[in-house]
Amino acid sequence: MSTAIIDYESGNLHSAEKAFQRVAAETGSGEVFVTTDPDAVRRADRIVLPGDGAFPACRAALFERSGLFDAIEEAVITQGRPFMGICIGMQMLASRGLEHGETPGFGWIEGTVTPIDPGDPTLKVPHMGWNDLILGDPHPVLDGISSGDHAYFVHSYHFQVANGPDRLAHVDYAGDITAVVGRDTIVGTQFHPEKSQATGLRIIANFLRWTP
Repeated sequence: MSTAIIDYESGNLHSAEKAFQRVAAETGSGEVFVTTDPDAVRRADRIVLPGDGAFPACRAALFERSGLFDAIEEAVITQGRPFMGICIGMQMLASRGLEHGETPGFGWIEGTVTPIDPGDPTLKVPHMGWNDLILGDPHPVLDGISSGDHAYFVHSYHFQVANGPDRLAHVDYAGDITAVVGRDTIVGTQFHPEKSQATGLRIIANFLRWTP
């Protein structure tokens, strides 16, 4: 069993790598490695795509690496291997993003990434810090997580999903903010599980054991 964390120079890989390696060792979930190699991605049993920064810059950086996105798409969409997107890695699952103009996403989960516009003008953007999760329908990656458990967010844009069942959890920031999306073998978290203490480590463990 192996898990590939994609390196395309658009994320803080160190903390994600350490968290996934720690949980994999504790749960006997095999090797976790960071890679830019499309062939290594094709061989991996699970794929994690982190991302920090702006949607268009992250997408451009990923697609500039020859064959890398094709390998991810082949593994996830064709082969049905479990996939987790984190932060911008989750947002890129959308149909499109509206940060600095319109940028196409992967189109794996229908919806649009739009600016956060809280109903309370005293709330700041970016949405940064801890917030309590509000869960929707049960999902194996959220096993053992309850509404009220908190996670760590840093973002100015949020994923408005087109199909309600694809939103697995949200938070309240004077309006709904999507926290977790998923369908088929794909999940994504807007928050950083590697920075979300017990909640995040439980979600990582669930992902590493998930057999959709």
